[in-house]
Amino acid sequence: MYEAYWKLNRRPFESGASTRAYYPSEPHQGALLKLRYAIEHEHAAALLTGVPGTGKTLLVQMLAEQLPDRFRPVVRLVYPQMPAADLLAYLAGELCGGIAAGSIAEHVSRIEHELADRRRKNRHTVLVVDDAQLLEAGRTFDALRLLLNLESDGRPLVTLLLVGQPALLPMMERMPHLDERLGAKCLLRPLNIEETMSYVSHRMTVAGASGTAFEPAALETLFLLTRGVPRRINRLCDLALLVGFAEEQASIAPEHIEAVAKELAVAAVE
Repeated sequence: MYEAYWKLNRRPFESGASTRAYYPSEPHQGALLKLRYAIEHEHAAALLTGVPGTGKTLLVQMLAEQLPDRFRPVVRLVYPQMPAADLLAYLAGELCGGIAAGSIAEHVSRIEHELADRRRKNRHTVLVVDDAQLLEAGRTFDALRLLLNLESDGRPLVTLLLVGQPALLPMMERMPHLDERLGAKCLLRPLNIEETMSYVSHRMTVAGASGTAFEPAALETLFLLTRGVPRRINRLCDLALLVGFAEEQASIAPEHIEAVAKELAVAAVE
């Protein structure tokens, strides 16, 4: 709606994870490097955590794109709170093609056979578990831990990438046998003020802007209101560009950022 007004090719702060707009901040690049190291050296497990909105999903997508072909396709478990038998049936279907009825033992056997076959073809499987902080209770986590015991020549047949909120960290402390098998433990922090400014500029440039529509003071206000969380930044910037277009503003000032933030806060209360 506002793209032509701000001379953009696309919306720079649209929701959803798109690697096209990935901003290589220090925490994201550091996490990406460590996760690639853990996977490419076939560690049994790795961990990625951060508060909601820091870009974990986007980082996993970047990771999947950068991994060598022998680690593809990456299998993702987006809803981990299912019974152990259903989880293993789902994974067996994703890995082997087609969900089949069977017992837990039969599903594990199918998974082990497929993983071993991939190893013989010099391939290594990566299993990403989203919202892994929800896994602590019950047999579901036990089922995933079982997969870590599948080995060939002393090497794990799968790398389990646990992705979730910071509650994952104390969970690992309570499970030292799993914590010790982590080849990488990455915490995504929010952006600092310099990174926030650079992030906005980067997203605008990727969207086709020749300069930034945001005044420096507006970016400082943006950082204070969002605390450097990319998802919050995207939301306020997108709305600010819309309001600026509607009001035919030449640039986005601090008061525009404050106004859309207040509007969102009121909407949340209502």
